[in-house]
Formats: sequence, structure tokens, C-alpha cells
Amino acid sequence: MKKAVVGFRVHSGWSAVVAVCLEKSAPVVLHRQRVQLVETFTYRFRQPYHTGEKMALAAAREFIAGVREQGRELAYRAIHGLELELEGRGYRLTRGALLLASGRPLLELEKILASHALIHTADGELFRECLLYASARCGLAVVSMRERELLEQAAKALHAPRPSLLRRVSELGRPFGAPWSQDEKFATLAAWLAARASRKGSHKPITGEPA
Repeated sequence: MKKAVVGFRVHSGWSAVVAVCLEKSAPVVLHRQRVQLVETFTYRFRQPYHTGEKMALAAAREFIAGVREQGRELAYRAIHGLELELEGRGYRLTRGALLLASGRPLLELEKILASHALIHTADGELFRECLLYASARCGLAVVSMRERELLEQAAKALHAPRPSLLRRVSELGRPFGAPWSQDEKFATLAAWLAARASRKGSHKPITGEPA
């Protein structure tokens, strides 16, 4: 079977998901979707730390844990479903590529809830962790890369200027139609880099075990 890589660009409560393979070293987009990581797509659940800020600490901890558990399960269903779909088309999903924000470790819950800036960071990190967990459960190694460094890394690795890379990923999404926004483009570019690195044996993946 041919190998495929899935790229994730995460927002609070959802993620852009794009699966890519390489054909003669050129990227081909196999699948595009937006995966919802909360069952009830409202501010309360999409921003769990913001919601927890208004609760007593014990209640906030329980609420956030519940959102995380639900997000992990929804992420697993989405990735496993993608695996099955691609297998039916002759592709084996082998790796993921996850775009990070700052990539800084979070503090304990009390300190997060006391800082509005950390609350914003924590909401996004919770859903990234859900995708890491689900990927590990599906047996996928994951390469993580900081989003702010993505274009620079891609330009160096692919030996192409940024404008031409962006035009390329825009063209890759044309057969799929809308939405093909920066979310899909960046997820595609991350997956392309991970697929290329996998062939070269570089970019050591993260292979965290499900907790």
C-alpha cells in the first residue's frame, strides 16, 4: 500500500484535517475535512478554560477533564475513520503532522485560570493534545512543528520561495472547492513536509502513549 500522512491545524473545538501522499516526490491531496472536537459546538465547550475560569477550581477541573475526554474520543473516531477510508483506496496512514502555537508547556490549572493569556493558550493546547492522544491510539507517529516556523522550514526543505509554495498548496486544493483556507493550506504543507521527511528518515516523530 502507498503511504499517506495527515496534517492538523487546530482551533478551539475543531481542526482542519488534510491527508497527503507523495507521487514521484510531488504532493497529492487525498482527503480534506474539518473535524469537530466537541459534541456541542458552543462557546462553553469550545473554550473550556474560559468556561472553567468562572467556576470553582474543583468544578473547573472536572469540566475541563470531561471536555478533554470527549475531544479525545471524537479525534480518535475521525482519525480511525480516515484510516479505514484511505485503506479502501490503497493507502496506509503512517504519520501525522501537528502545527503548534508557542509549544510552551502549560502551568498548573490554578495559574492558568488566573491568567487570561494562559487561558487562551490552554484552550488550543487541550485540543492539540486530543489529536496527539488519538493519533497514538491509532498507531500514528506525529511530527510537531511550530506554525510560525512552517513557511521558513518548508522554503528551506523544498527549495522554493514562500510565494510559490503558497500558490502550490492553493492549487492542490482546487479540486476540493471551499473551504480551502489558510487552515487547509497549512495542514497540507505540514503533511507534505512530514511525508518528505519520512522518506528521508529525518524529523523524529513524537510517539506518545495514550494516557
